[in-house]
Amino acid sequence: MSQGNDTLKTKRSLSVGGKSYDYFSLKAAEDTLGDLSKLPLSLRVLLENLLRSEDDRSVTVDDIKAVGQWLKDRHSDREIAFRPTRVLMQDFTGVPAVVDLAAMRDAMLSLGGDPQKINPLTPVDLVIDHSVMVDFYARPDALAKNTELEFERNGERYAFLRWGQTAFNNFRVVPPGTGICHQVNCEYLAKVVWVDEKSGTVYPDSLVGTDSHTTMVNGLSVLGWGVGGIEAEAVMLGQPISMLIPEVIGFKLSGS
Repeated sequence: MSQGNDTLKTKRSLSVGGKSYDYFSLKAAEDTLGDLSKLPLSLRVLLENLLRSEDDRSVTVDDIKAVGQWLKDRHSDREIAFRPTRVLMQDFTGVPAVVDLAAMRDAMLSLGGDPQKINPLTPVDLVIDHSVMVDFYARPDALAKNTELEFERNGERYAFLRWGQTAFNNFRVVPPGTGICHQVNCEYLAKVVWVDEKSGTVYPDSLVGTDSHTTMVNGLSVLGWGVGGIEAEAVMLGQPISMLIPEVIGFKLSGS
């Protein structure tokens, strides 16, 4: 993870368990941007992302200020570059992504380079869940029977994905029969807070996912964005997602 220019001087340190970590403080950003206490939580995650990624190319100080000014009209035409912490894929979109990585390695080899240098730049978790079919039900051995049939039908794809997990860095495969995407994401993959071991920086968990239920992880205060396979693959290769600063719709429940 690259460190930002920190033009607004928001980088701070905190000590946890005897270890020191850096983080980018929204409170410190208020010295320049004004009161952020009413900024929606999802936009605060985006704002921290921009503070951490500022490089004067994909992310500028003006981009950061535009998020801070969102409260004025609750709308913005400013385009920003969002760099998610990780990528979540299911098997239908994940197989083409692994094929593309393998093709890149093949091309690197033919050009005389080192194919081992071709890897996802953003951590990727692939959950095998879209191959699940229910042939047996209402019987004690239903799960075992369905899993057995699933492996028979998808053996070649599963062997390929298993190869991908051993061949590439930053790429994990959650095996069949473990659970479906949003469940595995919420129960096992979501860290809420990430630590970059090289820089010692802590920052919010965020992701893009190709599963339609990716956004369920927002219930854990983890910003999850649903995207298509091409966008997910671009993030996997280290590219930011370009988007307008989004509108945020709030609702309030009252009564009983």
